Amino acid sequence: MRSDKIKKGPGAAPHRSLLYALGLTDEELKKPLIGIVSSKNDIVPGHMNLDKIVDAVKQGVALAGGIPIVFPAIAVCDGIAMGHEGMKYSLVSRELIADSTEAMTIAHALDALVMVPNCDKNVPGLLMAAARLNIPTIFVSGGAMSAGTIGKKKLSLVSAFEGVAAFKTGKIDAEKLKEIEHKACPTCGSCSGMFTANSMNCLTEVLGMALPGNGTIPAVMSARIRLAKQTGMKIMELLEKNILPRDIMKEDAFMNAMTMDMALGCSTNSMLHLPAIAHECGIKLDMHLANEISERTPNLCHLSPVGSHFIEELNEAGGIPAVMKEIAKKGLLKTDLMTVTGKTIEENLADAEIKDPEIIRSIDNPYSETGGIAALFGNLAPDGCVVKRAAVAPEMLVHKGPARVFDSEEDAIKAIWDQKIKAGDVVVIRYEGPKGGPGMREMLSPTSAIIGSGLGSSVALITDGRFSGATRGAAIGHVSPEAAIGGPIGLLEEGDIISINIPEHKIEVELSDEELEKRKVKWKPRQPKITTGYLARYSKLVSSGTSGAVLS
Repeated sequence: MRSDKIKKGPGAAPHRSLLYALGLTDEELKKPLIGIVSSKNDIVPGHMNLDKIVDAVKQGVALAGGIPIVFPAIAVCDGIAMGHEGMKYSLVSRELIADSTEAMTIAHALDALVMVPNCDKNVPGLLMAAARLNIPTIFVSGGAMSAGTIGKKKLSLVSAFEGVAAFKTGKIDAEKLKEIEHKACPTCGSCSGMFTANSMNCLTEVLGMALPGNGTIPAVMSARIRLAKQTGMKIMELLEKNILPRDIMKEDAFMNAMTMDMALGCSTNSMLHLPAIAHECGIKLDMHLANEISERTPNLCHLSPVGSHFIEELNEAGGIPAVMKEIAKKGLLKTDLMTVTGKTIEENLADAEIKDPEIIRSIDNPYSETGGIAALFGNLAPDGCVVKRAAVAPEMLVHKGPARVFDSEEDAIKAIWDQKIKAGDVVVIRYEGPKGGPGMREMLSPTSAIIGSGLGSSVALITDGRFSGATRGAAIGHVSPEAAIGGPIGLLEEGDIISINIPEHKIEVELSDEELEKRKVKWKPRQPKITTGYLARYSKLVSSGTSGAVLS
């Protein structure tokens, strides 16, 4: 056992002394030490219930003969951090989570890990750590939030964001906004649609790093507690058989994840997280792969924000196994891969079935023949950008209009609320990238302002920041290179005509190469406002090419 170095022999006497101080017995020191990484805190609604999940995991580990050792991981609530400087710390927290988990695991010679995340950056951060450490590891998330309701209409967090714009533009009154804010998020759990957190929890299941049900069982259901106990027991089997994360997260597993990403219509943030996790496995994922996979993968689910269904309904309809089994009928998945169940994907899917064809469509009746995400390329984004194609109104799949240029999210939101943005415009928000922000903020507030103002089918938005999984409309993010390093988005001027063609994967500004070159000669770097602390160091890592975030 890895932990023998702190448990056995005369040289380990000081270590044993400290382990006795924890209350451990000699009998316990003969057993494996299983680290349980708890993301529990009292500020993230998706994490407020993780103490119950962790307790259940501990019971499972103990039942199977291990010694559970709990230690924490931080978590940022993207919804609470949204729309102010706090969002600059969201994406970068992923690196802190991975690094601190690595430090704790190696420093204490743990034998195996159970990861207990739930929200946006904890899931990919802990997957990165699992790949980096490569000791037996399994995941169980805290589960999805239930949808809110007003009458017969279901709500989610995005309803509250869009409600603000509706109020600001006089479409609803203060009383209606108050009703929405009280009812949009009725329980603990990761926000109820196919937003980033639930996307990554579902894709963790697809990768084979969590037991079936991980992505969809609601947070408030007792089935989630049972799943946590089963996860705790299962880690002991993985340890005994020495099944490691990189035995599971092979290149074909990432291809499966990207395929299911398209079938489910997941968050565009998956295009940041999957490559970063793959990077830790020594695997390179190229943005061009997104289009290749999307072209052959039908979209079978329209969950919020794309449609009116929620994670709880996907769970009742058969969950991720049902979608995987349907997609596998077209030969789009590698099903002979090992998973944390100790079985192959094919074996795991044996009893899966679609129980509601309105929630999970058949391969013969998809919402579209192509996947939910597209990467666009052109002189405005030579290195690419990403759009949640499934969430774009049909009339906005091809759009041309004048650029309305803003150098911050706040300036753009004010213009939208002041009704200075008109139908046909293309809102450009720049200097929000990983270096320029720094931190690459999510743009849920401005996209919600556009939707809530009734402009969702007539105004596009592009940014070198990124979009929330809750974003809908013609929102194009992750534009690369970013403005802060001289990318074309930093050269745009008010009124430049921008052409977007999502079916053809193109995004262009109607300027000649000569004109763009002239503007680049005149362009001057703009220094990020934050110059000290972790964000400043992170910005330097990104620019030097040594950060696992964003780059990969």
